[in-house]
Amino acid sequence: MDFFGIGAGEIILILLVALIIWGPRRLPEIARTLGRTVRAVRKATYDFTSQVTKELDILETDDKEKNRPSQPRQDSAHKPKNG
Repeated sequence: MDFFGIGAGEIILILLVALIIWGPRRLPEIARTLGRTVRAVRKATYDFTSQVTKELDILETDDKEKNRPSQPRQDSAHKPKNG
């Protein structure tokens, strides 16, 4: 098990230290707060990467449009007159 680069033994050690420091009554409250914080950080990270990806896709599309060879426009003012 690997959570945030921390193994199972390290997680158990952290929980034991937290239990000693804050006691059994405050530990569930702290765990909920930590869970909410982790969830908020994950959501912010996801939102940030989504936005960056979207912006990069837009820039890539714009670059493709600029690099596409332009075709002559069919303008009525430049049509040859017959007759």
